[in-house]
Amino acid sequence: MALRSTFTRFFQMEAASGLLLIAAAALALIINNSPLSSIYSAFLDTPVVAGIGGVVIAKPALLWINDGLMALFFLLIGLEVKREVLEGQLANPAQIVLPGAAAIGGMVVPALLYWFINRDHPDAMGGWAIPMATDIAFALGVLALLGKRVPTSLKLFLMTLAIIDDLGAIIVIAVFYSTDLSSQALLLAGACIVVLIAMNRLGVIKLAPYLLVGLVLWVCVLKSGVHATLAGVTLAFCIPLRTRNAEPSPLRSLEHTLHPWVGYAILPLFAFANAGVPLAGVTLESFTHHVPLGIAVGLLVGKTLGVFGLAWLTIKLGLARLPGGANWGQVFGVAILCGIGFTMSLFVGSLAFVSGVSEYAGEDRMGILTGSILAALIGYGWTRMASKPTSPD
Repeated sequence: MALRSTFTRFFQMEAASGLLLIAAAALALIINNSPLSSIYSAFLDTPVVAGIGGVVIAKPALLWINDGLMALFFLLIGLEVKREVLEGQLANPAQIVLPGAAAIGGMVVPALLYWFINRDHPDAMGGWAIPMATDIAFALGVLALLGKRVPTSLKLFLMTLAIIDDLGAIIVIAVFYSTDLSSQALLLAGACIVVLIAMNRLGVIKLAPYLLVGLVLWVCVLKSGVHATLAGVTLAFCIPLRTRNAEPSPLRSLEHTLHPWVGYAILPLFAFANAGVPLAGVTLESFTHHVPLGIAVGLLVGKTLGVFGLAWLTIKLGLARLPGGANWGQVFGVAILCGIGFTMSLFVGSLAFVSGVSEYAGEDRMGILTGSILAALIGYGWTRMASKPTSPD
């Protein structure tokens, strides 16, 4: 009952956050294509400076959102992954096989399709990871619209798949999108990690010391050339889940505190700041350009083929079974919904095509929005047709 209650709360919050994401993205599109577009741009370009002593961080508001607030998003992802690995769905190898295989297919096939479409454009190859991502909040939000038509097992399959997908995205960001590394900053970041691990091993359960060292770690990683959001994941893995006595779990406490802030404030703000694609001058050629086309095809076609194909193969080989109460049509519908890249795709796009540096900066958003919207609409329609109302879970 405790696991069912925890999952239900998680699903409801992620679903509500996904619907709020849709509203924030739509608002950004409307404002940036109206007479208020100058205000939108001014907000994103507003300089924000923070510093202590000789350490000064000066960035426009957009980068504070993408590098700073999104570190809290990745902190939450890290907390969820660690909890799932130690006590949740990822703790049972038998329950990992199907969503794990589907997640791998959903990362590899979109990247290959993007590569195939952009193979003659070397400068565009940096965007290969953009269609690999799945927006867990957005996807669960769409699935929530079907209510009791879909079984809990199918929702759990999507949630577990998306968590593994996020973990894959974290690894990709760390390995492929770190540049101009500073050895001094990396050494300081390493020292912070050693301190965090030592606190964990010594049984420190107060959150304040972890968060303080984590803030220093974030600054060091920001200055190192490795993307600063990875500091959030590293911090999460060092926060203890279990305690020796009857004290509340530090990990669960922080996860419980962060979840509403991330779901209802940080992610909608990120969507608002990054989804405002200017539509002036948009033509059919804008959608068939090799970068947005590669992303849209990767998300809609690649995710569907990769997720469903590997899930089908895994089940046919006898390595896993269909989620309880679900049918093949529903699994195919969820595979389509995995093409909703949105938040994570926008984030990876901001790393792959840096504004003011890459000629493709901004073009990726057209493909992300197109692919994600089509995946949401088609996935919802297909899953609805493949489902029938069920009794309450």
